[in-house]
Amino acid sequence: MTDAAGHQAPQAAPYAYGYAAPTAAPTRTLSITSLALGLASIVFSWTFFAPIAGLVTGVMALRREPESKTMAVWGIVLNAVMLAGAVIVALLALIGVGIGFAFLPFAFL
Repeated sequence: MTDAAGHQAPQAAPYAYGYAAPTAAPTRTLSITSLALGLASIVFSWTFFAPIAGLVTGVMALRREPESKTMAVWGIVLNAVMLAGAVIVALLALIGVGIGFAFLPFAFL
């Protein structure tokens, strides 16, 4: 560009003085989501849908976000513990209902 007197304005070189080009921060959305769902499912006693969603996002985070592997693994562990606990409680409830129905004819003797 030139000014009115015909002098050319100095142009700054991009990324002068040895500075590197700015890079985007790595995304950690899936691993944070998995960890948050794992913590929330334990704190709020969410037993089925949230742990499954947390497990799925944790496994996806392991494959897509290798820089946040620790958060993804913790999310998977927390969600798996909560889901396993829910399955154990459901099985015990079914066994209890079965035993109750088995002794139902004897309740009226």
